[in-house]
Amino acid sequence: MKQQAERPWVLVRGAGDLATGTIVRLHRCGFRVVVTECADPSAIRRRAALCEAVWQGETQVEGVRCRRIDRPDEAAAAAQAGVIPLLIDPQAACVAALRPAAVVDAILAKRNLGTGRDMAPVMVGLGPGFTAGQDVDAVIETMRGHHLGRVIRAGSAIPNTGVPGVIAGAAAERVIHAPAGGTMTFVTDAAGKPVGIGARGTKGQVIARVGDTPVYAAISGVLRGLIRAGYPVTKGLKIADIDPRPEQAAYCDTISDKARAIAGGVVEALLTLAQEKDVKLL
Repeated sequence: MKQQAERPWVLVRGAGDLATGTIVRLHRCGFRVVVTECADPSAIRRRAALCEAVWQGETQVEGVRCRRIDRPDEAAAAAQAGVIPLLIDPQAACVAALRPAAVVDAILAKRNLGTGRDMAPVMVGLGPGFTAGQDVDAVIETMRGHHLGRVIRAGSAIPNTGVPGVIAGAAAERVIHAPAGGTMTFVTDAAGKPVGIGARGTKGQVIARVGDTPVYAAISGVLRGLIRAGYPVTKGLKIADIDPRPEQAAYCDTISDKARAIAGGVVEALLTLAQEKDVKLL
């Protein structure tokens, strides 16, 4: 295995909570990872999302650190220090400078936002919006169920249904969308405690406000995700995520089971494709 500084880059587009599972797995496996993000990420499960580095400058998930950098030529120093470098680069223009050996599109936009097979020798896309053999070499299934994390070498992932997967009998009601447009603000509960990620709430409770409009919990459970205060919310934007399982309060700052399953598929795809194409990744 090559020394860290000699290894080629694996570029991951996106650093939300599901992408973070892939980023952390690749980093721990020894891949030299660099990440690109947009300038205003709207992650809900912020305590398990490395895109928070865009806002904070640096963040960490499960002990893996990620730091925002300003230029591609700063990436090597960060990686050498054991920190994952993140560039605000929604178009992935840094590909020209970094020349990654592999690109993983983990934006999870349900459509392709500019990823093409000319970006790197090995190309992987997460979820619907990609076609293996056309715009990427492999697609990773992201739909909950039997095929979650499966590597697809021909065709596409299961189309987006628009309905979240069922957890403890709850599906669409788990995800809260903004009832109006405006600035996101946090609230306190009846006891005067801040309502934030990890809080347990009840159905009908006010969990936040968008402008002057209250946001109500559709079910009782643990607030797993809440978009950051001050975010300029548009009506219909996903702003919160409630998990009906009370034990999940202990896991709000860790990578989810779904993200880990997807990450395993990414590692399988990268190693398989690298062997087939004789591309050195490690």
